[in-house]
Amino acid sequence: MSFEWLKRYMPRSLYGRAALILVLPVVTLQLVVTVIFVQRHFEGVTEQLTRSVRDEVRLITAQVAPGDDRAAATAAMAPLAEALDYTLSWQSVAPQGDTRRWFDLSGLVVIRELRSDLAGIAAIALPNDRDTLVYLDLPQGVLQLRFDRKGVSASNPHQLILNMFLFSLIMTPIAYIYLRNQLRPITRLADAATAFGRGRVVPYTPSGAVEVRAAGHAFLDMRARIERQIEQRTLLLSGVSHDLRTPLTRLKLGLSMLDDDEVIDLQRDVREMERMLGEFLDFVRGNAEEQSPDLVDPMALVRQIVEDAQRAERPVTLLDVEGAGMIALRPLAIRRAVENLIENATRYGTNCELSVKLSESSLRIRVEDDGPGIPEEMRSTATKAFVRLDTSRNQSRTPGVGLGLAIATDIARAHGGVLRLGQSDRLGGLRADIVLAK
Repeated sequence: MSFEWLKRYMPRSLYGRAALILVLPVVTLQLVVTVIFVQRHFEGVTEQLTRSVRDEVRLITAQVAPGDDRAAATAAMAPLAEALDYTLSWQSVAPQGDTRRWFDLSGLVVIRELRSDLAGIAAIALPNDRDTLVYLDLPQGVLQLRFDRKGVSASNPHQLILNMFLFSLIMTPIAYIYLRNQLRPITRLADAATAFGRGRVVPYTPSGAVEVRAAGHAFLDMRARIERQIEQRTLLLSGVSHDLRTPLTRLKLGLSMLDDDEVIDLQRDVREMERMLGEFLDFVRGNAEEQSPDLVDPMALVRQIVEDAQRAERPVTLLDVEGAGMIALRPLAIRRAVENLIENATRYGTNCELSVKLSESSLRIRVEDDGPGIPEEMRSTATKAFVRLDTSRNQSRTPGVGLGLAIATDIARAHGGVLRLGQSDRLGGLRADIVLAK
């Protein structure tokens, strides 16, 4: 039997599910205890007491002789009624129907048992917790019998239920505090893992139960290994940068001293090698320059990027700027990602437009161009490193090495976001969205 439908109604959070695990058995136990108590204490005890009272009423009325008037009947019943603590009085008319309070559950049993085997009952009234009134049709008229309610039902029948709910209200906050203290280490571990996934390192010390501590220590070991790998990669790149740029500099110096026409082609090759080396280093460097994000105004950052691109005589326009506020970013990394998207847009198109939208939950930076775009089936491949698409986007005077979109994708992921590619509705070319969660 499948219980997939039940998952839609289950709490999503760990707190909600733990609270459900805690509350559901307690509520079920209370319901079972209440039902058993009502059946045994309310109903069973009330039935026994009411049957005894029914026999007493029958015994009292049996003292009346057929020819007695009211005075004689009262005199005959009074000694026994007084001994059994009954009050006798004659009424002109009996009430219409039985009466009780709507929440008086034991009153149902009292009325049922009294009427089951007692003849001549005109009405039964249960007005409060103290009195029980039974009206009998006798030849002398309507006789009212008043006696204590304790004689037919248990005293304080609500006490168990009241105590049960009272102690539930007391114990529930205590259980919640204990539960929260047990779940807090898990949420702290989740927050530390989420922050590290977004490129931030927050202080974290394993605590809580043994299993949670083990998971925390495993996370710290994993984070330390990743940080060591990043550090080693950065040191390797620093060495590669030094070792490769030095001979390139010597080549440039030697070529600048020659006058042959072939030197022009060689100088162009050297410049292309420098540019390719720079792209390689930018890709592998990632976010090494900035260890922690800062609160940045994304609108001002994008405006500055567009102004710098316009000063470099690139056909870039900033269109829509929606929203205002600060967001935690690595400004140099975001600048590199947006500049790579602008470079791709101006390389393969003749016009580039930017827009920025900052909402309560996310930041979106959109770059659109009027170039040939990227087919939908190839967009996921285009964001991989060193991938050059065999389309018109590569037919350029300045061919790339396939790292522009990969760098932007890596930076977006390091911020806990994503790079989405699509088709521009405005310009018809490529639309690249950097979407970051706040």
